[in-house]
Amino acid sequence: MNKVKLEIDRCKGCGYCVAECPKKAISFTGNISAKGYDTITVNEDLCVCCGSCYRVCPDGVFEILQ
Repeated sequence: MNKVKLEIDRCKGCGYCVAECPKKAISFTGNISAKGYDTITVNEDLCVCCGSCYRVCPDGVFEILQ
């Protein structure tokens, strides 16, 4: 089963992944990182590991595990 791994410390809260996710599995948490950015989370029950987040993220936050 595929899974998405997050490198949250790289996230700058741009929201590209939130907007691009076809299953609306990615959302902002409301928690602010040490760098001052709103962090994201992935609802694994909704995620289909399509890779949209991986492709759109400019900061390399996502890794799709096989």
